[in-house]
Amino acid sequence: MTTTAWRKSSYSLNDNANCVEVADNTPGASGTARTVAVRDSKVTEGPALTFSRGAWANFVGGGAFLAAELSLPIK
Repeated sequence: MTTTAWRKSSYSLNDNANCVEVADNTPGASGTARTVAVRDSKVTEGPALTFSRGAWANFVGGGAFLAAELSLPIK
């Protein structure tokens, strides 16, 4: 995934201790479907988790829902 355009997650802390990077422009297994990849920003050559765009949207949406339920600030 060296040609992937990675960006630091807006939910990562500013101290760079616990950061994840997200790339939402990666080709899927079929070469046509797009996936979302997530990796540890401290280990850029390490493994990345990949998700379908729908699964990623559900994950992010679920986090926003949980934050609202717990009255946590959303960035």
